Amino acid sequence: MKVGVISDTHDHLDNVEKALSLFKREGASLIIHCGDIISPFCLELFNKSSIPYLGVLGNNDGEIEVLLNKAGDRLKKGPRIEDISGAKVLINHYHHFVDEIASSGKFDFIFYGHTHTAEIKRVGDTLVVNPGEACGWITRRPTVALVDLSLKEAELIELG
Repeated sequence: MKVGVISDTHDHLDNVEKALSLFKREGASLIIHCGDIISPFCLELFNKSSIPYLGVLGNNDGEIEVLLNKAGDRLKKGPRIEDISGAKVLINHYHHFVDEIASSGKFDFIFYGHTHTAEIKRVGDTLVVNPGEACGWITRRPTVALVDLSLKEAELIELG
């Protein structure tokens, strides 16, 4: 199963549309958002997508009650633990204690954001993925990740 992982969209609608198109083209069955969607109008792009999504709130999200209402159970305050296609997944916005949690061996995957720095690494048997910032505001390099849960592999993709 392929999963598109995105974070820190910060209302960059053009890049969100690029990411959603990329995930569809690459055959992603699910999108995971690691926080900082920001506004309800950005969330609408995910709601209208043909690909289901799950996500967590970030520290910059505004109108939280509206976001939670519009997303239903697809968006929650993190951290969020899910079983996705037999894989135990931790989704969080924050980077604190990622290595320690990964070292526990309790999760197959940890997806997080917040730092705006893209990273893919293995800690023990856990694949840790920060897709970077989809907005590109800070790094000027908007990125997302495509993760194959069955192969336990991930790749960073720059949004052109």
